[in-house]
Amino acid sequence: MIHYTRGDSQGLKHMDSLKVIEIFASIQGESSLQGLPTVFVRLSGCNLRCSYCDTVHAYSGGEDISLESILERVAGFGIRRVCVTGGEPLLQTATPELVRYLVLSGSQVSVETNGTFDASALPPETIRVIDVKCPGSGEGGTIHPHNLELVRATDEFKFVLSGREDFEFARTFARKHRLPDRASVLLSPVWESLEPCTLADWIVREMPDARLNLQLHKYLWPGESRGR
Repeated sequence: MIHYTRGDSQGLKHMDSLKVIEIFASIQGESSLQGLPTVFVRLSGCNLRCSYCDTVHAYSGGEDISLESILERVAGFGIRRVCVTGGEPLLQTATPELVRYLVLSGSQVSVETNGTFDASALPPETIRVIDVKCPGSGEGGTIHPHNLELVRATDEFKFVLSGREDFEFARTFARKHRLPDRASVLLSPVWESLEPCTLADWIVREMPDARLNLQLHKYLWPGESRGR
């Protein structure tokens, strides 16, 4: 049984389950935690259909797993870093509760969200990686306004860029909402659509407060849907 640093786990057996695609350990490929061993909890379901999506297997399906069982599986890897991702993890109402118990267990927890849901229910200790959809995704203009109003210093706003138009959108958006002064800004090139060296040049010249964020797992395990 998992042991919590604080709180009470007695009610877990009676709490909601989550629909899970997979739970696995690998190297974090993105965000400020890139390169660190991490346990990934990939939840099922997504409300968007981005043109470059590389996790279409998470659109539906999965296995109903109790919160207690998820926590037990995560603990079994012996890694104190957990990323809750999808799909879109905030589609499932029990996700903030899962994250809360992961935090209570002593884990550093990041949640990767497409930004369309209000992420304020996530515990304050959470690293929220909030995706701002650019025009090239086909899903632009979908970010929830509260995610721009209730910004935490630990938030990371990610822009996935298909080309120059997306870069100019990200630069304008970040300036308009003062994101570099309030959180971290990550710029990630779409795999095989925008050359990383080209994006690196743009960042140095035009967005020096942003971080180049390559998908490390695609270099380590090319052709695989997940890194391991």
